[in-house]
Amino acid sequence: MADKINTYLGFALRARKITLGVNAIKAERGKVYLLLADLGASENTKREIGRLKEKFQCPLYYIEDLEGRTGKAYCKLAALREEELARAIVREFN
Repeated sequence: MADKINTYLGFALRARKITLGVNAIKAERGKVYLLLADLGASENTKREIGRLKEKFQCPLYYIEDLEGRTGKAYCKLAALREEELARAIVREFN
């Protein structure tokens, strides 16, 4: 499962269909289809993630080592803006 999720995240990064970081996602105006949060996020960050989930009305999943999977230091949240990639990742979780 983790390998496929890493592959899909790589596709999203190459296609520039992913927004990384809580502050960048707060500024996002387009459609977000999936939020992926790091398990190690602080309580304050988790509260902010909950607000963003409500704002975008999309699924939220917590995963380990989001920073390593995306290649961005201190990354605690990723937003997928491509519907098919988001669906593929959700299928991996289910």
